[in-house]
Amino acid sequence: MTDIKQKILKTTKFLIILSLIFIIYLLYLQVVKAEDFSRNSINLRNTIFKNNNIRGTIFDCENRPLAKNNDENIRIYPMGESAAHIVGYANPNIGNSGIENYFNNELLGSTEDFKNMGYIAQIFNCKKGNNLILTLDSDVMQTAYYALEGKPGAVVVIDAKTGGVIAMVSSPSFNPNVIQSEWQVLNENPESPLMNRAANGLYPPGSIIKPMMADIALSNAITDEHEIFECGGEIDVGKGYTIKEAHNDTHGHLHLKEALVKSCNITFGTLAMRLGAEKLESGFERYGFYEPIRGEIFETASLIPNFKSLDKGDMAQIGIGQSSLLVTPLRMALIASAIANDGVLAEPYVLEKIISPSGYVLKEHKKKELLRIMSKERAELLSDWMEEVVISGTGKAAKVSGIKIAGKTGTAENAKDKEHSWFMGFAEIGERKVAFSVLVENGGSGADVAAPIAKKIILNMEK
Repeated sequence: MTDIKQKILKTTKFLIILSLIFIIYLLYLQVVKAEDFSRNSINLRNTIFKNNNIRGTIFDCENRPLAKNNDENIRIYPMGESAAHIVGYANPNIGNSGIENYFNNELLGSTEDFKNMGYIAQIFNCKKGNNLILTLDSDVMQTAYYALEGKPGAVVVIDAKTGGVIAMVSSPSFNPNVIQSEWQVLNENPESPLMNRAANGLYPPGSIIKPMMADIALSNAITDEHEIFECGGEIDVGKGYTIKEAHNDTHGHLHLKEALVKSCNITFGTLAMRLGAEKLESGFERYGFYEPIRGEIFETASLIPNFKSLDKGDMAQIGIGQSSLLVTPLRMALIASAIANDGVLAEPYVLEKIISPSGYVLKEHKKKELLRIMSKERAELLSDWMEEVVISGTGKAAKVSGIKIAGKTGTAENAKDKEHSWFMGFAEIGERKVAFSVLVENGGSGADVAAPIAKKIILNMEK
């Protein structure tokens, strides 16, 4: 009897251990590997949800549809080209992109937790996906897109206080309503219409980097508001190389504010050389250049040089937004938004709410502070200087009567073609401070090309 009891006890222990191993393995599959299995293309549950569920509608901030299913259950995009990159597309044969891709499960009415329930989930499945409310404004998107006039470029407009993206457009674009039939042509197009230039295009910023450089210089006490700089039209940076003022201008004696208003290359090249590698690197880190935006907005990382490897000439070029420095239009709009928001960079976002088919709010965005880039006092100082750029400096083409607009123009040299045209800044429209950046590839003067585009957008939002 004793032997039998011992064998039963051993068998019981063995079964308990096996059960524990099985339970742990199931938990591993459900918790650790669940998302991998759920997103796997050979997972039949994905196909079941796609085939059985009606995809939810994507609305803009005024409840106007950006993506919806028609009576034949075909996905259509009322905004066409103007919202194509940020909203994206959902196509059963070529896949998904943009918001359609990032919130694919939510639009199908299935969160990851819900889908991981397997066939049990079908008991609760209402056959209709959730709806998304975005921060995007269709009117502003359309105005920005058509203001580019088909030229390669991008526009980003952000609510500086909340971080909500009001507009993100890229040109040339594509029509998501015919994405499948045009797929091969789009992929072979040398102008890359499928690329979202706003978040993924990399460009030298040119002079729109100067407000940031002014802040870094002041923060490191290598200059102050009262120092007088001498601009004779060029500066010797060694090795027989000189940096010249645009259009061979000479600005004479000027303070830092005047240097920003007149966009003096000599002043900002001098400041960059004074700062040196360590202080420049620290400044770019403080501004978040080493941490690209991820999530529903996916930003390509800025190309920041190894400052320690730069010679004196390259240091000076960084000070005027040239050399090997490359940034996205989104990144420059974020800098403008931080200046407008008392030095605080609010995390950019697009999704405002997820609403169930029955009208229940499943998720709502909560404002998040991403970085404090500068003090409130410094932000106010730069705002005043940038406002003067628009009133009497290079940004006069963006001026709108009755609206405070602060900005900075940029004309970035491009070795392969004509200069890139930039304008970044913000406007106080009603109770909102709206930050923006405008880029036109090979557009030439920022004052002549990009600044008027910003004006059109501001006029549209003033209505």
